[in-house]
Amino acid sequence: MLTKKIFIVFLLIVSLWAAGIAGYIFIEKWTFLDSVYMTAISLTTVGFKEVRPLSDSGRIFTIILITLGVGLFFYAVGTLAEAIVEGHIRGLIGRRRMEKKISKLNHHYIVCGYGRLGRVICNELKMRRFPVVVIDNKESAIKLAAENGLYYLKGDATLDETLLRAGIKRAKGLITVLSTDAANVYITISARSLNPRFVIVARAEDENAEKKMFRVGATKVISPYKIGATRMALAVLKPTLTEFLDLASHSVGFDLDIEQIEIMPNSDLAGKALKEISLRERTGVTVLAIKKRGGHLTLQLSPDEPLEPGDTIIVLGTKSGVRKVLEMAGHHAVPEEI
Repeated sequence: MLTKKIFIVFLLIVSLWAAGIAGYIFIEKWTFLDSVYMTAISLTTVGFKEVRPLSDSGRIFTIILITLGVGLFFYAVGTLAEAIVEGHIRGLIGRRRMEKKISKLNHHYIVCGYGRLGRVICNELKMRRFPVVVIDNKESAIKLAAENGLYYLKGDATLDETLLRAGIKRAKGLITVLSTDAANVYITISARSLNPRFVIVARAEDENAEKKMFRVGATKVISPYKIGATRMALAVLKPTLTEFLDLASHSVGFDLDIEQIEIMPNSDLAGKALKEISLRERTGVTVLAIKKRGGHLTLQLSPDEPLEPGDTIIVLGTKSGVRKVLEMAGHHAVPEEI
């Protein structure tokens, strides 16, 4: 609506100038340059002397031209002021509304940077119906995040204030994929100091930066180029294995899922061995690996070793089967699409 008004103002200004020039040419029989000059000093009301004496018709025309010019000037100023104020207010209301929505989130994920990597990450989380808050300082990135139906904050992710507005103390994890290692290290430091218990995944390009990120609190550090190169090599050397990994990890459209599940206290699985719970027979889900609480991931599964609260099991099976195991492990608020 405001864009249309601004266009109309521009059109009126051009029309008034054209009418002024044409009027002096036909009424006073002046040259084109003299007519342009007279139109300019009339519309701008600078008070310079006329090119030459005006006839009575020319004076009447000049009075009308000046009156229209002054009126159009105030209309243009009012329209531009309306555009600026309304745009500012609309943006302010939109930001406050979004921050109010974010303040109600719990166990969400924060993604710092909405470039190529950030967009892929957010799409993966969104497909699994996990709430995501995007932080970026580029207006184009924020606009794109809004169009994709994500929660968003425009600001500097290296500032504690911005992370707090994103609900970092209530978040389940943070992923930082800014373009520089220095920014990702800084965000990792700030995020870990604000939330000592949640997961932080950081992007790293340089090996030295990778080590620093681990030292300052990153849970996992990913080098996209290293992983991409390794995956391409595996695609050539072990194509069937690569196909299986793709199917297991990107199976949103298929009835297959691979998931890590923490054993919660007082769950049906706590204190019981794998052979007792018979997950495969009851749910059709296979346990691939176990990470004991405070220990390392192991693929050597002992059917007699009990699962303790805090242990994490890696399972593979149908989506419905995985949901059943999640419920058995004590996770009651299970999304339909994991």
